[in-house]
Amino acid sequence: MSEQQKSCPQTREQVINMYFLEHRAKLLDVASFLDRIDRAQPGTASSDFREAALKQAIGVLIDGQPQRAKRVLELLSDTTAEMPQSAHGMKGAAGAVKVATGRAT
Repeated sequence: MSEQQKSCPQTREQVINMYFLEHRAKLLDVASFLDRIDRAQPGTASSDFREAALKQAIGVLIDGQPQRAKRVLELLSDTTAEMPQSAHGMKGAAGAVKVATGRAT
């Protein structure tokens, strides 16, 4: 058993009992967001880099590999030392990395 697996004093059943409904609601929120994107009027781009990054992060959630939270955070973080991306039209950061191919890395 790895150290990561030993770090939670609760059983799997206890964790599920305590947190399932909270995370069920979060998944429904993400599903609703994706449904709104599907129903939205087409914009200038067929796929926004933030949409692509979110979908890539969903793939990480279901890949069965360890450290999902770390990997999703890295996927959605801009680690460049340059000036932050422009958040034109928003009050904050974009929340995902915009790259030339349209895919977050």
